[in-house]
Amino acid sequence: MRLDYTGPLPEQVGFLLLPQFSMMAFFAAVEPLRIANRISGRPLFDWTLISVDGEPVTASNGMTLLADRAIDAIHHLPSLAVCSGFAPEALLTRPLMAWLHRLDQAGCTLGGLDTGCFLLAAAGLLEGERVTLHWESLPAFHERFPAIPTSDELFELGPRRFSCAGGAAAMDMALEVIARRHGTRLAVDVSEQLIHERLRSRSDQQRMTLARRLGTHNRRLVQAVALMERHLEAPLPLAEIAARCGVSPRQLQRLFEQHLATTPRRWYLGLRLERAYHLLTETDMEVLAIGLACGFASGTSFSRACRERYGYPPGEARRRAGHRP
Repeated sequence: MRLDYTGPLPEQVGFLLLPQFSMMAFFAAVEPLRIANRISGRPLFDWTLISVDGEPVTASNGMTLLADRAIDAIHHLPSLAVCSGFAPEALLTRPLMAWLHRLDQAGCTLGGLDTGCFLLAAAGLLEGERVTLHWESLPAFHERFPAIPTSDELFELGPRRFSCAGGAAAMDMALEVIARRHGTRLAVDVSEQLIHERLRSRSDQQRMTLARRLGTHNRRLVQAVALMERHLEAPLPLAEIAARCGVSPRQLQRLFEQHLATTPRRWYLGLRLERAYHLLTETDMEVLAIGLACGFASGTSFSRACRERYGYPPGEARRRAGHRP
């Protein structure tokens, strides 16, 4: 959302709703603006819901929202947030790309909620910008757009671009905008109305600590899993992981069985397959390239692992997620 806005109030914000958009991220961005209007006693913000054709749009949770206007009826906006879900690039038509470029040339600040930056990047509108996305989507974005810097912050607010990790992070970004525009006191009051315990800064972590996610504080086990997560494209031998953690391979096996009810090999394979699934459903990368990016030596080994884990091959996983072939 635009940081240098000095125009008349209420400030207009557009939300481009694309099929299967994240309802959570959208509501988390809008509700703080609504509450800021109510608490301040005057209209500080107004928003317009936009769809490509002006028709209602169904979110990923199955709920449908009415759009106020179609893209061809919008010629100027101070700010536009692209709201999308899985595989947003598949929705980037030539008319939509041309419209986004026209808004940009007219001075509109463009941003993405959750995966919206995939679409903006595919449209060539993020060169020289640093963006953030949901932690699940960051690896896929990096593979698809390696030249665009990314961060794992909750949100990024620049002069002409903004992005957030989706979910509750959209609320944190909206609260930051309110604080910068209309003062910290109002942002705190809005946060309390939302039962949001504090104003989180952009640098707050997206995820729980690894120890909390694993449900254990065993130092060697946490270190082993962290090594696995950092080495998915070129998997480390389990013996090397054990050595780096200061345990024997047999001790490493026991740690995984005791705390995670699985083996190190299965856990490591699961991490690689989870990364592969996100790449399959969020990018247009070739299936073989995805397999290689996730540490599989061949398309055959990747397909076999997918079948054993999900019951179907990689291409079917992509189709089931609604991704274009």
